Amino acid sequence: MLLQSICCVFSDLHGEDMSQLFVFPPGYDEIFLTNILLFQVTPDVSHERLSCKTFPHLLIKMINKSRWKILGLLAVFLLMVWYTISREESFDFHFQDEKMTCPFKEVEKKAAQLIPNYTREPPLFLHLKDYFWVKTPSLYELPYGTKGTEDILLRLLAITSYSLPENFQSLKCQRCAVVGNGYRLRNSSIGEVINKYDIVIRLNNAPVRGYERDVGTKTTMRLFYPESAHFNPQTDNNPNTLLVLVAFKPMDFLWMETILHDKKRIRKGFWKQPPLIWDANPKQIR
Repeated sequence: MLLQSICCVFSDLHGEDMSQLFVFPPGYDEIFLTNILLFQVTPDVSHERLSCKTFPHLLIKMINKSRWKILGLLAVFLLMVWYTISREESFDFHFQDEKMTCPFKEVEKKAAQLIPNYTREPPLFLHLKDYFWVKTPSLYELPYGTKGTEDILLRLLAITSYSLPENFQSLKCQRCAVVGNGYRLRNSSIGEVINKYDIVIRLNNAPVRGYERDVGTKTTMRLFYPESAHFNPQTDNNPNTLLVLVAFKPMDFLWMETILHDKKRIRKGFWKQPPLIWDANPKQIR
């Protein structure tokens, strides 16, 4: 029907039968044929010579044929607009000032209720003496223990440290902020608020440079594993930032050993290739 209408219109314009000039494969899209009709009419042809019934009929058919496509595109567009606005929305981040009361040892009390035989005596980080002349070795392998990695840890802990900076221990009340790398702080403008916390812990390769206005500049600790160590230890941290290796498998300790001792790099055994060059100060690694 559409092909016949096109041929009739062109016959009316040119005074001859044009049906033999249009050869289309079976199932050709009617919308595309309509576009051919609309764009092939020459500008100098008077609109009065066109059939008054043909164009409205074709236009209605085109709209009916395309209405679901148009509605679908409109829905996708509105969804993209909503997603963009929701991402850029402002954050309501309430910061407690310096005059707040410090719940001294409140966390310790809660931990004692949840964890059997809880004590604060063990150090926060692994120490060389834990693996030198050890009488009670670990019962579990990584990530729940260190069974099977004692020799590697001896070599690794011999050149690293375990202590906390003195300013950590001198604070009676320590307020902590943990910053991830999930994009949620983009355009939040709370960088100065984060910097006011006593301890700022960043996870993995959470960026700092270029996003100071949103995420701050203070980094007390950065927790990472080899596959997430794709950050510059010098430019993305502070000079006294502690780099805390969270090991999940023996290869994680081996990677750190090759980096610090400048041995031949290990490329296998990781789900993602860790950095081969990593300029970090051994005294800052825990």
